[in-house]
Amino acid sequence: MKTAAAKAHLLTGNKMRDDLNKIADELKIDTKEYKGLLNLTKNMFKTKSPDTMLDESQKGGLKKTLGAFDLIMLGIGVMIGSGIFTALGIAAVGGNGTLGAGPAVIVSMVLASFCCIFSAMCYAEFATMIPVAGSAYIYTYATMGEFLAWIVGWSLIMEFLIGYIAVLSAWTGYLTEFIKGFSKYLPEWLYNPPIWLIQDYTTAAHNLTKEGLNPDLIIPHIFGIPVCFSLPGALFTIVVASILIKGIKESAAMTGVLVFIKLGVIALFVITGAFYVKPENWVPFAPNGINGICVGAFLIFFAYLGFDAISTAAEETKNPQKNLPVGIIGSLAICTIVYILTALVLIGINPLSEINLQAPLAHAISSVGQNWIAGLISIGALAGLTSVLMVMMLAGTRVLYAMSRDGFLPKALQTLHPKFKTPYVVTILAAIICIMGSTFLNISTAAELCNFGTFTSFIIVCVAVLILRKTDPERKRPFRVPFSPWFPLMGILCCGGLMFYSMRFLTTSKVLFPIWIALGIIIYFIYGYNQQRKIEK
Repeated sequence: MKTAAAKAHLLTGNKMRDDLNKIADELKIDTKEYKGLLNLTKNMFKTKSPDTMLDESQKGGLKKTLGAFDLIMLGIGVMIGSGIFTALGIAAVGGNGTLGAGPAVIVSMVLASFCCIFSAMCYAEFATMIPVAGSAYIYTYATMGEFLAWIVGWSLIMEFLIGYIAVLSAWTGYLTEFIKGFSKYLPEWLYNPPIWLIQDYTTAAHNLTKEGLNPDLIIPHIFGIPVCFSLPGALFTIVVASILIKGIKESAAMTGVLVFIKLGVIALFVITGAFYVKPENWVPFAPNGINGICVGAFLIFFAYLGFDAISTAAEETKNPQKNLPVGIIGSLAICTIVYILTALVLIGINPLSEINLQAPLAHAISSVGQNWIAGLISIGALAGLTSVLMVMMLAGTRVLYAMSRDGFLPKALQTLHPKFKTPYVVTILAAIICIMGSTFLNISTAAELCNFGTFTSFIIVCVAVLILRKTDPERKRPFRVPFSPWFPLMGILCCGGLMFYSMRFLTTSKVLFPIWIALGIIIYFIYGYNQQRKIEK
């Protein structure tokens, strides 16, 4: 017997078909061409019942091992990392032609978290209602059909895996600086390696040119192609993938340890640095006005995708109806408070002109003579960025796994490890993608592209909540977005407005994002669409 939800989906499809039939009759469209167009449209917007998704997830075999504390640690693990150790300085000072928010970066953080909170509630409603791996991808599939679900899934891949590349670049930079501190005890090749072994091509070429050197003479070439990549980053990516293959519970436990390390280091920075704060450094408060604040919010938004990553682990969560909302909203609230306190101390210690963009916290505390604390901050930065890398790859692999299970990607990608019951094939693929992508994408472009994917998924999830409230109002919702439809609409307006406003000040990423989406559409029609039709037969 069909469920009420399945009947609702069927009625919606029949109504669409009848409306298209009427239009075809009025316009006298050729029957054969019309049937082809009708089938294409019907298939593209065919939804998948949440009940079917839940049944498939129960057969999938993923182990339920995560509790509320694990989810909060995962959220903090990805949110407190690159944003606080790298993006914070860039958002305050500006760089690469972008405006800085100045001390008003704390307003940028509040603005970014304000945009997030509405989307976070929408994620919580979906995650408790459909606790299945895939996040925004499966929420879209349940409400707007397979084509838009594919586009959202494609955007999520960019969000997590290209975001991973941005964080990996920062991780390599901090590791290099940390090793240089032991230059008296290490061979030169270790603390001062060739630039083409620690940076992507774009960054390496820029830095060499800045020093008056010719990149073509220093960077080796094979068949005319420059060989430039982060060897430490590649090796560490292999380590991250190996840990994730071992098991998500083990990954969450390691992330929890790293979270405590970096929170302890940040607390040490805030407490010690508070004694050196000069309030005059907070003036002028907003040197670039509202433009600087909005661009700062866009840049710092890179740090707020933690709750999105949490929802991808819904299928592996114990009691998801209770634990997911706590993990999503709790991690967002904690991280916002930590960001604001850190920003106030950072800018209070150093005026904007003296903030170091590569390692802002370590440089600030070192400038007041606390070198030993600066060393600990470098260790904390590595721990923080490590936890971000682990969660981002975890999230990216779970999206790929869900898309493979639905037939949009090869079936081999959903193969589980016979012992650990983790999707090891897709994890290996994700590691390869990240290693290859890190050879040519620099940190700023990768972070901006990650933000585009984040904004896209946030907006779609807010729309999806409104749709499912209409098409399936009787479905049990352990957590409901309050003040609907106003809160979901606020999420759409805030995220959409901030994204399009900031595009005025971006260059490369706003060109690459449409190219990425176009590539996804091509793959859908060449492979995914046809695979879906074979499955139906």
